[in-house]
Amino acid sequence: MAGVIDTIKLAAVLVLALPAALAGLELLLVRGETAVGAILIGLAVALVLVKRWLTLPSDVPAVVAKRIAGAVRSDGEETTEK
Repeated sequence: MAGVIDTIKLAAVLVLALPAALAGLELLLVRGETAVGAILIGLAVALVLVKRWLTLPSDVPAVVAKRIAGAVRSDGEETTEK
């Protein structure tokens, strides 16, 4: 279930990042505005990277639930093996 939620969150970030990246590419390659184009592409990449590696306060309950589920799952596996 967490994989689906993470995919939806990534899609939401891409909705913001892709138009900025495309505008940056157009400015960089077509119009020759190197600085503005590079900045837009950098911002688009930064959005995706921040989403990937930054834990927001709203993400803390999901992180805690994953850790608890992992601990419960591993404890259950150990008791069945003994």
